[in-house]
Amino acid sequence: MKAIWKGSISFGLVNIPIKLYSGTQTHNINLDMIRQKDKCKIQYVRVCKKDGKEVSWEDIAKGYRKENGDYIIIDKDDFNKISPEKTQTIDIFEFIKEEEIPSKYLEKPYIVEPSKDAKKVYALLREALKKSQKVGLCKFVMRTTQHLGILKVEDDAILLIQIRFNDELRDPEEATLIPTDIKIAKKELDMALTIIDQLTDSFDPSKYKDTYKDELIKLIKKKGAAKPGEKVETPTRSRKKTAAKDDLLEQLKASLAAIKN
Repeated sequence: MKAIWKGSISFGLVNIPIKLYSGTQTHNINLDMIRQKDKCKIQYVRVCKKDGKEVSWEDIAKGYRKENGDYIIIDKDDFNKISPEKTQTIDIFEFIKEEEIPSKYLEKPYIVEPSKDAKKVYALLREALKKSQKVGLCKFVMRTTQHLGILKVEDDAILLIQIRFNDELRDPEEATLIPTDIKIAKKELDMALTIIDQLTDSFDPSKYKDTYKDELIKLIKKKGAAKPGEKVETPTRSRKKTAAKDDLLEQLKASLAAIKN
């Protein structure tokens, strides 16, 4: 793994030199945009909407659009004046119970690794977090942006979980069709609870695979091995038939029957 950030954890007057590694990895299949008839790769250019001419990077600025359509230009000096102080420190400023944090705030995990001479103090923080059953609430700056996070123990490692600031979350009340006064019949609720009970299991992330990616890889291999002009047959997905919207009880019964089969 390649470290994406180097710095230290500030824990009271204790300083722990660390490296951060991304806690996730993507397995996306890269597909280029091409012209179909001759497989020519498509190139995107920066074009001025007003005169249609291409604009070089040297002539591009960032601007905030006012209500009258005019722009206020924000240059590099402006950004530098308001950017958070670029420290290389993860500052723990509070300790809290992890269960107090709603899951909607959790955003991105990082793996925290100590430097060679910081293993003991790293282990001290890890054991203290375990014993207290708390996580460290912290702030850090990455790529000129300030973030909020928690430091928590996962097996033998300390993880930094980036979390969202409160004003980044939208109010569910903005969705105007969320029902608040719908009455549910006891039969319908009992049937729904039975379905939940039938489908309840322990969480095992190894069971869940990206089947779409696997199917796409198979298709690419088939098409790559096919002779010019040869048609490659691909399996078609069958769409699930749904009952009428007002026949909720019948949908629940059918769902339960499908689970049992």
